[in-house]
Amino acid sequence: MLKQIPNGDRRDIEGKPYVYYDGYWIKYYEPPADNLEAKKRLIRALTRRLFNHVEHGLNIPGIRLDEARRAYERETDPERKRVAGAMLAGALFNRAADIFTKAVELQEVGVEIVPEDPLLDQCGKCLMEAMKLGHMVRHRSGDEGLDELWGEPLKAFSIPIEAFYESRYLKIAQTMREIDRIADTMVDTLAGIGFFRGIQARIRELAEAAKNKCETLRTDPVIFEVWPTFIVAGERLCRLEPKLPRQASEEQIRLAKQATTLIHNGVSLIQDIARARVPMPKSTCEYLNRCHRFHLAAKKGSRFPHRSLKISTADTAPLTLCR
Repeated sequence: MLKQIPNGDRRDIEGKPYVYYDGYWIKYYEPPADNLEAKKRLIRALTRRLFNHVEHGLNIPGIRLDEARRAYERETDPERKRVAGAMLAGALFNRAADIFTKAVELQEVGVEIVPEDPLLDQCGKCLMEAMKLGHMVRHRSGDEGLDELWGEPLKAFSIPIEAFYESRYLKIAQTMREIDRIADTMVDTLAGIGFFRGIQARIRELAEAAKNKCETLRTDPVIFEVWPTFIVAGERLCRLEPKLPRQASEEQIRLAKQATTLIHNGVSLIQDIARARVPMPKSTCEYLNRCHRFHLAAKKGSRFPHRSLKISTADTAPLTLCR
């Protein structure tokens, strides 16, 4: 039997440091020193990243926290209250970042800030309340929330930075697995129907570029190679056009249009997941379910030969729940 590689194992691959987590070798970055200044920068970066991926209008300045809370408390319409709650969560995050910034500035001028300081206690409470409201927030696509992103600033505040980095590597490994799962399903669904020449290679190209993107920090100089490769891989896959026989039936034309939509949706989903660097289980579940339904329809209605779509036992339950 092959020796199992333990999580956290590190080694150089082609001269670059990597760390192993849950089946994936991930680019390793040395964590910064564990102090308030480093935590301030980390929380700021995580909060910025959060607002980049959620629906518009939530980046409410911390100074408007009381306004946001009053608006949330007086709202009675359920749909409007969800949005008001999301705005309150944004204000709470920014208030926490404001408090942490001022605490670091006080420390820089010689004022001792201990972990039990009331300022830090208030910062933690703001982050905790924001995280509880996180279920009201949707991804920019409108499909689902990103609970993992809402919890990250609180995690960075409450645990050592090195432990936070370890948790991120685990999450990146889960993200990579989800990207592979989507890509495998796209190949099994679309490569065997004969509509798209070379689609399997294009899907694999996108999956590899997406995994490379989600493991690469934006501050890494290699991002100037990684990001263009990632974007172009998606564009190339979306440019594929179905090849139909001259006497194609209405059913084949309909299936070709549905397949094209599946490709575009799959590209968007993989790109969203890679950019957020966290799994999106609800969106993934719904997409796999659509692929499964398309496969059944194509198998029944098309003249092209089909490979069997591989739906594992682990996939079957969530697919049923998404219907």
